[in-house]
Amino acid sequence: YPYAVIAFPRILTSAIKILGDNRFLLSTDREAAPYTNIRHAILGLPGTKYLFIDEVQNVSGFEKVINSYREEGDISIFITGSNSYLLSGELATKLTGRYIEIEMFTLSFAEYLEMKKFLGRTLSPTAQEFDEYLTYGGFPQTLEFTDAQAKADYIESVVAQIFDKDIREHSKVRNKEAFDRVLTYVINNFGAPTNLGNMEEHFRNVENIAIRRETIARYVDLLINAKILYKCERFDLKSRKSLRGDEKYYLADPGIYFARNTDARINYGPALENVLFVYLKTQGLRISVGRIGKLECDFIVRKREDYAYIQVSMTIADRNVEEREYRPFSKIKDAYPRYLFTLDPLLQKRDGVKHLNLLQFLEEQGEIL
Repeated sequence: YPYAVIAFPRILTSAIKILGDNRFLLSTDREAAPYTNIRHAILGLPGTKYLFIDEVQNVSGFEKVINSYREEGDISIFITGSNSYLLSGELATKLTGRYIEIEMFTLSFAEYLEMKKFLGRTLSPTAQEFDEYLTYGGFPQTLEFTDAQAKADYIESVVAQIFDKDIREHSKVRNKEAFDRVLTYVINNFGAPTNLGNMEEHFRNVENIAIRRETIARYVDLLINAKILYKCERFDLKSRKSLRGDEKYYLADPGIYFARNTDARINYGPALENVLFVYLKTQGLRISVGRIGKLECDFIVRKREDYAYIQVSMTIADRNVEEREYRPFSKIKDAYPRYLFTLDPLLQKRDGVKHLNLLQFLEEQGEIL
């Protein structure tokens, strides 16, 4: 394909700043260099050239420049823009020829380890590295900082940029305080069933602020479109249909929670769900919270006509926890694979369920479908 369109450009910009070397990043936040200067610099390099054009929506007539680069031959062009601009469909109407859209994610755990090696950092034992990953997340540029507060400040600045460039410029957010309250609530309750009515009641009775349900829903949609949150809908196994209400929301990166909270202790239940959810999403899988009768399965994963059922727990060393995690599996009548992910070093075989160590699965970049 002649060029690619990148969703979640803040991650791409961070990665290119670290990688450098034979890659060109054109940021339209700054005064652009003359086209001829850029062209000569790029064409003077041997081999395939990679041109990244950042914040393309700020440039009037950018499509003419892109087409001129395409005619030069051995150049791969990557275009980024604000998420709201990319989702509006306006970009597609201006691009001619073939292109693909690539959704960027923050670093997976395996990529996080590789990036640390690339930067010459000494790796701690894998379990310790995983705890740091669950805390600080996978924004590439966080690896440039060693101080926890500096990491938090950087991640918070990324979220602020997303609000300023991807939300406020293209959406009417009249009440910034109300928007921040909704953002904080969803971040602090990631991985938990979320009901808009309960949120409205919470703001009114606990935080003494009136935010209408329709406004809450709109703010949550803005956060999803800006790639801060991912929605995980409920899916009824019997009817094979999605259900409305009590959806779960997961963070685009675990560091987002850390950056907005002074308590850095890890709540392993939702944290492990979150990291697995995002990892599976990078594989192009459809992920839902499963309803199996009156029971809940953490995830039902779908790929075309194939299914997989997933439970996630820090440990099943306690007998009661073990029974709780296996119970939904006992109600499944089909023969699709069932997985239990834990951090336990000793894995058991029971009832045909594949018990996997989540840490090892992520490090080895495993697949389930």
